[in-house]
Amino acid sequence: MKAESTVVSAPRPPSGLFRWLARLPMGLYRARLGWLLGNRFLMLTHIGRKSGLPRDTVLEVVRHDRAADTYIVVAGFGEKSDWFRNVSQTPEVIVHVGRRKYPATASRLSSEEAMREFEDYAQRHPAALRVLARLLGYPWDGTEAGYEKMAGLLPIVALRPRIVSEKLGS
Repeated sequence: MKAESTVVSAPRPPSGLFRWLARLPMGLYRARLGWLLGNRFLMLTHIGRKSGLPRDTVLEVVRHDRAADTYIVVAGFGEKSDWFRNVSQTPEVIVHVGRRKYPATASRLSSEEAMREFEDYAQRHPAALRVLARLLGYPWDGTEAGYEKMAGLLPIVALRPRIVSEKLGS
């Protein structure tokens, strides 16, 4: 008997009603009501890799490391996510979370770090991960192999605060 092999790739961005629902948090941030979303979501301002213009994306927070004030987010549509491609080219970003806004640097986590983040997220939010994996068509089954597949398909990014120095004097 021949074993079947399934190739899984990142899903396409949402369209129709799902796209409209997915963009609702952006409206809250633009109306200065992002604080209603608490710390579970943030708005990321990044620079478009082709246009050079500022772009905004609302992302779910996978984890917030309070000690380092670092937010961990995932590119739910894989490496082809526009925001991920943009921050890969220009990692200097602005993070808006709650009522805060600060400059940060985006950096992709290693495969091992991403796997640990998925495992940790699954322990804290098991139902959310199951639903998201099903909606997006990812092969997550709670096994180590499942975490490894997700870590290979979905880049995880750390948003670390950066110190902005201003030139003193003229």
